[in-house]
Amino acid sequence: MTDHFQNIYANHADQYEALVAREDYQGNILAALQTIRSLAGLDVVEFGAGTGRLTCLLAPLVKSIRAYDASAHMLEVATARLQSLNQSNLQTTVADNKHLPAESSSADLAIEGWSFGHCVGWYPDTWREEVSAALAEMRRVLRPGGMMVLLETMGTGRETPQPPNEGLAALYGWLENEHGFSFTTIRTDYRFESLNEAERLSRFFFGDELAEMVVQNNWVILPECTGVWWKTI
Repeated sequence: MTDHFQNIYANHADQYEALVAREDYQGNILAALQTIRSLAGLDVVEFGAGTGRLTCLLAPLVKSIRAYDASAHMLEVATARLQSLNQSNLQTTVADNKHLPAESSSADLAIEGWSFGHCVGWYPDTWREEVSAALAEMRRVLRPGGMMVLLETMGTGRETPQPPNEGLAALYGWLENEHGFSFTTIRTDYRFESLNEAERLSRFFFGDELAEMVVQNNWVILPECTGVWWKTI
């Protein structure tokens, strides 16, 4: 497992949340999801929920949402955020993407955001097996006619969508060509309060090269592209 991201997810959930709270300031994620399928009245299972970025978007609209993540540290932040919504349709549980304690055929939507893509870096020789197992778990929890939705990066610091590396390009092509997922891209730009915050948070997560680009381009608004893949079972 990549040490950098393992360390963040295990020990720096608050900083991670500070970063992703600035993401998608134009609200394109929710708009894209609603275009693909109306969220009203759905039972949702979320894989790799992290600090609740997608969970908080979906919770006010869906019937129920069960959010899972392998990091208890990340879910502590998510749970605190979700409690502030004062809704009773929420549940967070520590679990691996391949083995969720969720009943079979119990959801209308199975969704993940920026989680499955890590398999390419963490398991370079076996990522197909890892992602296949997670997709099988998505299919297991869905009712007939349910939908799988995946959100993954198509590049931070760029305005034209493109997989950031060959591994992710292979994953995305595999999803489309081997598994029959439909695909679109959206902009999910970050808007920071200041250039100092943009530099600090981008360096924390993305590293020195992107942080230097932020400073050079005076990017208080940091461009980002995100891919959305979906499939009805």
